[in-house]
Amino acid sequence: QVQLVESGGGLVQAGGSLRLSCAASGSIGRIDAMGWYRQAPGKQRELVAIITSGGRTNYAHSVNGRFSISRDNAKNTVYLQMNSLKPEDTAVYYCYAEVVRHTMIFPTDSWGQGTQVTVSS
Repeated sequence: QVQLVESGGGLVQAGGSLRLSCAASGSIGRIDAMGWYRQAPGKQRELVAIITSGGRTNYAHSVNGRFSISRDNAKNTVYLQMNSLKPEDTAVYYCYAEVVRHTMIFPTDSWGQGTQVTVSS
């Protein structure tokens, strides 16, 4: 089993900042991509940012220039620094990881339980 535990969500005013963290634990042989998705009420889950094990990143157009994703491979942890937050960033943010478990060959998708981010105007 693999567990992803998120932290760092909360309530912030527009223009403020938050930093999300997500630590993976369990039967982990290797982690390929890690990232963050979000889902606002009544909307589909969407990709926010993703980072490969080598450090290449990709961002949703709506957050490019405001959010920054990073990871600590030694700690199996991914971070999302969110600056200049807007009310439309309000959503539940989910951590994601492509995990190759011990004794396995191919990666499987793992998800965190989600953390609420609320941006007030």
